[in-house]
This record gives sequence, structure tokens and C-alpha cells, in this order.
Amino acid sequence: MAKPLTKPKRKNPVLRTRAPMLPPAPRSRIALGLTSGAARGVFELQVCRDCRAVQYPPREACRECLSDLLDWTPQSGHGELVAQTTLRHAMENYFRERVPWRLGIVKLDGEGPPGESKTGAPSLIVFLHGDCAAPPARVRVRAMLDRAGQAVLLALPEKDTPHMSEDPQMRELTCDPKFRKVLVTDGKTPVGQAVVRAMIASGSDLVWVGEAAPWKKIPGFEAIRALPEVTMVDLDVTNPDSVKRCAGQIGQKVDILVNTAEQHRAYRIGGRYGTENARAEMEINYFGLLRLAQEFGPVMQARGADTETNAVAWVNILSIFALSNNPDQSTFSASKAAALSLAQAMRAGMQRAGVRVINLFPGPLDVEWNQELRPPKVTPAALARAIVAALQGGAEDVYPGDVARDRYERWRADPKVLERELAHGE
Repeated sequence: MAKPLTKPKRKNPVLRTRAPMLPPAPRSRIALGLTSGAARGVFELQVCRDCRAVQYPPREACRECLSDLLDWTPQSGHGELVAQTTLRHAMENYFRERVPWRLGIVKLDGEGPPGESKTGAPSLIVFLHGDCAAPPARVRVRAMLDRAGQAVLLALPEKDTPHMSEDPQMRELTCDPKFRKVLVTDGKTPVGQAVVRAMIASGSDLVWVGEAAPWKKIPGFEAIRALPEVTMVDLDVTNPDSVKRCAGQIGQKVDILVNTAEQHRAYRIGGRYGTENARAEMEINYFGLLRLAQEFGPVMQARGADTETNAVAWVNILSIFALSNNPDQSTFSASKAAALSLAQAMRAGMQRAGVRVINLFPGPLDVEWNQELRPPKVTPAALARAIVAALQGGAEDVYPGDVARDRYERWRADPKVLERELAHGE
């Protein structure tokens, strides 16, 4: 059974900060398909369209019939652990710092769609969770992202065990908020307040809450201020000096940053004259993120391997409209598309230090500026739960809500078709 995680001691300021070490990152283009699924929290393997053989490792042609028609298909992950070993010595610095490290071979169950059978269920090389019994034993395999942002396979016990998320290997592959210090950039939005409560419920040691415009009296904010785990900080993402001061005060301590600052107005391009609304959205949704990235990004990257509660994650709340513009919320969609492009650049830089950038693409939120939209809508509490689940589960891109999942699948199938459907209000 995994040992319960105890609150780490304060770092000795005299000691040198550990340099981030990453596991080997190179992958072939085909193997990146496994990473694509893991980023969405899905375990997928290639399945031959002709003979239905499941492929592992990823390849260009079927190992049974040499067909090149291989489709990435979700797998249940259930199988049997048939062999195990323990790595005690390693040439790679990342593993050398973390040995002993359990490895195993799992034979997947031969499952398939109704009426079909998958032939030749493969054997997988996996990391082993500490609670997995010695072989033979039933396990379930998950595809997860390692510190370098690449997919690895982790075998878990068939049934959950106490303190399961606190296993050292599991914690290396996730960004669990427990005992970590979190910055929520705007606590005056319904989403910000929900995120603060969710982080505290998940075991965060300290939550800094950004407060801009102190003169604004927002319902629920005083209750957030009164929580014992909360410390208020002056943070206005539209003010470069405010962001710089805040980063100078707490940047070296932040383990997880959740950017909840957002400007949202629901207008078509011709629905409101002038550019003031669009400028305000870009000022917060894009330039605000850029200011945060420039001030907090470097110090978080420097702490990518600091202690047991090192800097691990940066969370952006984007929108499913960032993928394909919703004409009814045209300038808001454009500002979120710009933020998505910036977030991808942030991810490329922060991954080198082992800090994960997590993007959420919710559908319409159940907030003031979406009053006229019909359900389904995503409540702030549901979005906050999705953030915690992404941190604890190791996902990189998350699509909360029915609308987001539907539009994402349509966008993957054909972006041009979705563009035309949205243009006609579908």
C-alpha cells in the first residue's frame, strides 16, 4: 500500500535548488499518437482496420497483415501483469535520482467492439504502481504524460487502494495539489471562487487569491477571504507593475498557477460599435496571460525539481470557441484563440523544466454573460472539479461539458464543416 504523503519540511534556503531532470523525450511521429491520447486522458492503441490486430509499440504497418490502415482506438486497459523487475541503476539522470523504479509486462485482454474480435492482444512494457501485486495479477493500464510531456504507460491495481495517488511514480506523472501552494489569479469571478474552494478541498497547503479593483464588492468574495488557507494578494493582470510586484513577492513559492482572469462579452462583430470591447477582452484574455507568463513563468521553471512539492503546473481556462470561432461571441472567441496560441508557446518552454501547461476548453459557462444561452452550460463548480481532476489525473487538454466534447469531436473530424455549421447557428 502506498505510504500517505506527509507535509514536507520547509526548504533550507542555504541549499541549492535542484536542476530539473527530464526523462528521455524523443519519439517517432507515429509514437506521438500515443502522446496525443494521453494528453486528453485517453489510452489509445492502433487497431488494424483489416484484421483488427492491436498494435504495440506504435508502427507504420500492421504486424499481422502488413496493412497500413491503422486507426488509433480507445482501449479499456485491463490485462494481466505477467512479469516484473526493479530498476536499481540507470544511466539517465532522471531515473538515477528516482531509483528503485518498478517496471513490468502486461498482457492486454483481447477485447473488441460488439460483433468483432481483436486478434493478438499485445504485451505492453509499463511502469508499475507500488500497490500492484506481484505477477500474476490483474491490473489496468493508463497512458499518462511524463515530465518531458511524452506518453508512458502506467499499470495500476485493478481496484483503487488507499492513498493511491501518493505513490512516488504516480506523483511523478501527475500534478496533485495536495500540500502544494496555488495562485488563483482572480478570486472575484464565480469560476475563481469555485477554483479556490476546490483547491482547498483537494489538500492545497496555501492558496493565494488575486484581487484587482478592491472597491468592487462581489458576492461571495468576503467568504473566500475569510478561509484560513487563503491569502489575498494585489494582482491586476492588466497592470504590468502589479503583475511584476506580485511575482516578486510570491513567484518563488508558487507550485500551481490557475489563471481565472477573464473578460467575456457576448457580441457579434456588428453587435456593438467600436473596438473598446474587443480591446478589453484582448487586454485580459491575451495580454494578461502574456504578462503572467513573462513574470511567473521563469521562476516556476527554475523550481521544476525543487522539493517534493516543486512547481508542477500552469492552468489556463480557455474556451471551446478558441478552436473555431462562435459568431455570436466573435471577439471573445478571437481573444481565446490568441490565448491558445500563446499557451502552446508557453507549453513548449515550460516543458523543458518539467512544468505542465494544462489547457481547459469548456463550453458555455453558467455565468452572467451567457444568460440567454440555453442549457447545457458548465457551472463554475463543475469547471473547478475538472481542473482538479486534470491535475490529479495527468491530462494536458480537457474539454468540460457536453457542448465542448461535441464541438471538439466535430472539429477533429473536419474543421471546415464545423465552421460552416457555426456560421448557420448549428
